[in-house]
Amino acid sequence: METEVEARGFRKAYGSTKAVDGIDLIVPRGTLFGLIGPDGAGKSTFLKAVAGVLTFDSGTLKVCGLEIAPRGRAEKVKEFTGFMPQGLGLNLYPELSVSENVDFFGRLRGLSRGELERRKARLLESTGLSAFSDRRMKHLSGGMKQKLGLVCTLLHQPRLLLLDEPTTGVDPVSRREFWAILSGLLSEGRSTALVSTAYMDEASRFNHLAMMYQGRILTSGTPEEIAADTVGEVVILETVSPLRLLERLRPRFPGAEIIGDTVRVPSRKGEGERIMGEIRKMAGEIPLRGGSVEPPGLEEAFSQRMSAGVEVASATLDPAIGEEGTGDHEKERFGGDGQPAIDAQGLVKEFKGFRAVDRVSFSVSPGEIFGLLGANGAGKTTVIKMLTGLIPPTSGRAMVAGVHMARAPVEVKERIGYMSQAFSLYMDLTVRENITLFCGIYGLSRRQSRRRLEWVASLAGLHGVMDSMASSLPMGIRQRLALGCALVHRPRVLFLDEPTSGVDPIGRRRFWEMLVGLAGGGVAILITTHYMSEAEHCHRLALMHGGRIIADATPGELKGSVIQEVGRVVEVVTASPV
Repeated sequence: METEVEARGFRKAYGSTKAVDGIDLIVPRGTLFGLIGPDGAGKSTFLKAVAGVLTFDSGTLKVCGLEIAPRGRAEKVKEFTGFMPQGLGLNLYPELSVSENVDFFGRLRGLSRGELERRKARLLESTGLSAFSDRRMKHLSGGMKQKLGLVCTLLHQPRLLLLDEPTTGVDPVSRREFWAILSGLLSEGRSTALVSTAYMDEASRFNHLAMMYQGRILTSGTPEEIAADTVGEVVILETVSPLRLLERLRPRFPGAEIIGDTVRVPSRKGEGERIMGEIRKMAGEIPLRGGSVEPPGLEEAFSQRMSAGVEVASATLDPAIGEEGTGDHEKERFGGDGQPAIDAQGLVKEFKGFRAVDRVSFSVSPGEIFGLLGANGAGKTTVIKMLTGLIPPTSGRAMVAGVHMARAPVEVKERIGYMSQAFSLYMDLTVRENITLFCGIYGLSRRQSRRRLEWVASLAGLHGVMDSMASSLPMGIRQRLALGCALVHRPRVLFLDEPTSGVDPIGRRRFWEMLVGLAGGGVAILITTHYMSEAEHCHRLALMHGGRIIADATPGELKGSVIQEVGRVVEVVTASPV
């Protein structure tokens, strides 16, 4: 077997932190090879070393047949590789146009003018960027930036293509387009691609993959081999009361989780039907609408291997938002007056003649998890900024937590919680200090702060890390801390902008358990996400396109309408997909 990358005992540390801890990895020539894992798994460190832009500490690394020593001699490798770093358009120049960026990279790679023009025309056409050749890079959507980055990386026709999380932060439509372009280019048979991703739903696209966690490889092989080697089955039950069912099952089945209106319970192989019968009896008066037993997928494969020997803090499902132990507002449930928690009517926002949001209307009830989905540039973030009072609407009106946005924006901010996509807390403070700081910001008394500190620690499973610096926390725990800080003032409405980007599957499950528990306490939640598997958690979804809402329904209703309109998806599994 011919190979393009061979690593033996590869190690890289930053001070006392082991970024990559002695991995062995072989990437066969002509394959689409995936590195799957959350932020901090070591994927970027390894890719940078393969690209020749980062030294490593020990082990051996051979790229395109050339040995790379731990302390250099990597310049020759760069002739055969193309490297696209993590981040939207970070290898591009924002003030240059699409065409100028391509020209710059072509000259950098020493292409003749004629060859550059031929390759540029072909690549821009295949990526759908020809019509935007004069647009500045900074004015492109996230998906278009990544496609332009791919064009610039492919210009010199590298033998080995290195892509570091090229679809993180990119909407599902652009992600699908990106993968179609990449698959088409690789089908020509001249290149090998080593691609990292935190999206588990992309894992099945690779010929071979390696699952990484905490600097080590958990398992590797083809997606089919890894799934087949995963022990057990998954019992899936649909119910109108998933939270009640989950709380009843948890003592007997600690691995149970909620996805939308279903509860999923892992079981040993061959025991799914028996466990389903047991669960039906345990459900008692809780109505069940259907059930099935399915083989585990790649996300279960990752979670199963990651959780082996790894202690993961569990979040409580208690939806109480009150002052625990005081009897004051204990287990208070919001939304008893029957009014919507969010009521948007005809919202419009224009920027210098450009209409970013065009007559958007929707409502969110107390206790409802409402997903706002759409491509980059669809208008989702602008809607959230209007509803949180960060920017005023051009026209239209909105009621949030019972308050009219235009009349009392300050009062609205006292009743809502907001968690941005980027981690917005203080890295040089401990977990305890961050929570205490936010209690002070929201004007809580010392007694209230002590109560809320204990409640947030319990809700988010933070008791074991209270005196740890925020900078030292894994991404999943860091996001639970950020959510806890957004909740210290007992908001009635919670706005979450892609809160789980880069979080591992187990961390995402714990995070969603918190959200389900909060919704059970009457908190209304509006969330944006690019994980389509997470959209299944939402009670209702609104799809945005071009500043407008084009669909508003439950996940099941949306999928059912697609089946009615265009039919079902046919999947063909073959060893030779090209």
